[in-house]
Amino acid sequence: MAQLELQERREKDRRSEAETAPPAEEKGKFFLKHPRAKWILGAVVLALLLGGLLWWLHARVRETTDDAQIEGNVAPVAARVGGTVISVNVDDNQQVHKGDVLAQLDPRDYQVALQKAEADLADAQSRASAARTNVPVTSASSGSQVAIAQANIEAAQKDVEAAQARLREATTKHELAAADLARYKQLVEKDEISHQQYDSAAAGEQSARAGVDAAQAAVATAQSHVAQARAQLRAAQTAPEQVRMMSSHAGAAQAEAQNKQAAVEQARLDLEYCTLRAAVDGVVTSKSVQVGQTVQRGQPLMALVPQEDIWVVANYKENQLKNMRIGQRATIHVDAYNKDYRGQVESFGAATAARTSLLPPENATGNYVKVVQRVPVKILFEKGQDPEHLLRPGMSVVPTVLTK
Repeated sequence: MAQLELQERREKDRRSEAETAPPAEEKGKFFLKHPRAKWILGAVVLALLLGGLLWWLHARVRETTDDAQIEGNVAPVAARVGGTVISVNVDDNQQVHKGDVLAQLDPRDYQVALQKAEADLADAQSRASAARTNVPVTSASSGSQVAIAQANIEAAQKDVEAAQARLREATTKHELAAADLARYKQLVEKDEISHQQYDSAAAGEQSARAGVDAAQAAVATAQSHVAQARAQLRAAQTAPEQVRMMSSHAGAAQAEAQNKQAAVEQARLDLEYCTLRAAVDGVVTSKSVQVGQTVQRGQPLMALVPQEDIWVVANYKENQLKNMRIGQRATIHVDAYNKDYRGQVESFGAATAARTSLLPPENATGNYVKVVQRVPVKILFEKGQDPEHLLRPGMSVVPTVLTK
């Protein structure tokens, strides 16, 4: 029974299909009734093929990615000295130019420090000048002292020679007087001369002996003068060492003056740093400084975002870099304004984005899964396309590089 029911159901299905399907003759008659349908169908197929070919020709020389954004330099503004803020001249999102005053710190402490440094410099310079003056004076006086000492030695030696000559003369006179006294002694014993003559001869001998003693003392005195002159010469001959010592003192004084000069320059710089100026043209952002706030050296106060120096960092898949080269033209579509900008490829990243990330991926399990990596590509905007500075770092873009 079940098989009979199944056969009957199949026959009913065949009859219903036969009733609903158009006969083959009617199919052929459709194109006979509508002769243009073949051409229309052929034109549609040809248009689809041509469109596909054109799309392939267009896409094969272009590489696109949506993993890209605008980048730019951000110039931080930090306090280079500590102090109290007495004025803030800018607000967030304000356009400033290079050299504009952004904020002002209380400069009074640094003005006092500069005055003290200048006074110390003046004192050091005066001492250095005096030390430099002493060097030629000492050199000149040392030369004259050597000459005087040598002259004194020569004079003392001549005095020694003269004293020695007087000693020889006194000795001769004493020897003559002693001989006369000996003869007079023999004669007085024989009463051939008077005792008065003998006493006169004895007095002459004593006087001659005293002359010898005086001459010997004069020789000793003259020799002591020679020794003294030689000592003075040795002292004068130490003048070069004294000159070198004075030169060393002058050099130390000059170095101290230079040190004080550097202190003055540092104090002057610290005073200038009390005025915070814009280092570049840009827009103020992240302002955190307020009037009355006490800031420390190196404390960030705000940041400047330059409007001219911007570029695009596009993270392309590694298999998209085959035909990409430096200098190739690019079209940059900015999502924010739905507008295209012109650019060109400037450089390729030295490593993949995964390698340079804060936490690079690590295969700790040993199960390797190949993942297509992305390489950052730097694309520069052509100049003059953004006169109103609408482009901002961080905006999402879709760059397309024309590889041929």
